[in-house]
Amino acid sequence: MLTVLGFTIVMLSSSFVFYHYYWGPKVTYAKWTRKTNPKFPSPAKVRDEIVQTAKGIYTATLCPAAAIYLSQQSTLSKTLGTLSKAYCSENPFTDEEHGGTKGVIIQFLLIVIISDFWEWGYHRLGHIYPFFWAQHKHHHVFFNPSPFAVIADEYVDQFFRALPLFLFPAICPINMDVMFFTYGVFFYVYGIYLHWGYEFDFLDAHNPIINTSYHHYLHHAKAILGKPYHTGFFFKCWDQMTGAVYPVEKCFCVKCERAKGKRTLAQFKAVDIPDYSVLLTLDFWTGKGAFSGTTAGDTNEALTEEQKFFASKGAVKTD
Repeated sequence: MLTVLGFTIVMLSSSFVFYHYYWGPKVTYAKWTRKTNPKFPSPAKVRDEIVQTAKGIYTATLCPAAAIYLSQQSTLSKTLGTLSKAYCSENPFTDEEHGGTKGVIIQFLLIVIISDFWEWGYHRLGHIYPFFWAQHKHHHVFFNPSPFAVIADEYVDQFFRALPLFLFPAICPINMDVMFFTYGVFFYVYGIYLHWGYEFDFLDAHNPIINTSYHHYLHHAKAILGKPYHTGFFFKCWDQMTGAVYPVEKCFCVKCERAKGKRTLAQFKAVDIPDYSVLLTLDFWTGKGAFSGTTAGDTNEALTEEQKFFASKGAVKTD
């Protein structure tokens, strides 16, 4: 049930943003001037994102489902102790036993900060150690991501990302409604923004605190094994402390690109905007290998360079 609900919410929210910023007539010059990568992903690449997302959702829902299940097993609890401290309330804001509104705010802030550190730490491992990169590299196939790429991960990668949904309730009492809101709404909406492919004028990429969609696009396009650029999710501080920040002098955010004259009307007219309506046809989803998650021919230049490097050294390739 959690998997079906999660898939429905993810598809609806990602589809809404995708339609308004990628779908044919909806793409305007004014919008495009704020697109980090001036090019658009192929329909096949978007299909691959959706297939990978389905895998990610299936895995991500295992952890909260296990936390809720264990919290309700009184027989096991009597034998082994409380295995999960997960709980639900009819109204978390009036649940005075657990702190009411104050308790909700405290839980939300703690979940955000600790989860952000966890995401950064695990994500960084994926760009430092070959074993973890082998799990994570599938996400970097989407070097020019769309809103469908938020959790387009392989099973092991997404399991570790979702593990706090099990660990939090195992350690301390957690209202699962607050947890679900934080992960399913707050984090996912922010994840859509990070994979949006466009940038806000009011949230400058040069701000010192928050990771923007530019930083995450940069991460998808430039970060490989040994180059853990911007592995943080929400806060920049983790990457700043470890020196994993892309050189400012090489910045290619839309603000800097427009200043260089790289978002002109003539350039926009030369851009190929794919016909994404094929995503709504049955034939597109029933073709050979459609559900393999690797149907698109466009590749990440950074990954290609990595493969050349390993080949030149006579080392094992990373894929």
